[in-house]
Amino acid sequence: MTATDWIPACAASETFATYRPVEYRVKLATESWELREALALRRAVFCAEQRLFNFTDVDDIDEAGALTLVAVSCIHSMAEDVVGTVRVHALGNGIWQGSRLAVRRDYRGQAWLGSELIHLAVSLAHARGATRFLAQVQQQNVALFERLHWRSIEAIELRGRPHMRMEADLAHYPPCTAVELGFLTTLRSAA
Repeated sequence: MTATDWIPACAASETFATYRPVEYRVKLATESWELREALALRRAVFCAEQRLFNFTDVDDIDEAGALTLVAVSCIHSMAEDVVGTVRVHALGNGIWQGSRLAVRRDYRGQAWLGSELIHLAVSLAHARGATRFLAQVQQQNVALFERLHWRSIEAIELRGRPHMRMEADLAHYPPCTAVELGFLTTLRSAA
């Protein structure tokens, strides 16, 4: 096999766009490759695609140890590629926040990956004592969050873009302590 015969998984998934895994694991990032790929995905979405940041979106929240959740595509139950991510962190006094929700462009609208990441993020925080869970949601995603039992608090502007400060209804998010394993979701059309 020569170097030209080998195609990295991330390039192959773009090259063979018709193929889609049917199984995804949504979980706490526990492996270094998962964390590395989650940051690369955030760069692709928030720097390259949306142009919200120049070179990196890493900030003090990451430096302070925010938890990273990932959606990993699987082939025959084996992890293949990070295709979604979100980070969560405690603000104090039982208040938690989610941010940097990103799903790879070619995986949007499949397996409800964004919704599943939101579900695990809020459930993780709920298990760790959250009494409130907040997010600053880009305006185009407000309807999704409302369907997932979030309420709008106030309209704000971040980095020149309209956002809505929102709060999750914790009654719809049972605590989840098995975040290292997470859960499996399968291929289906997004709502």
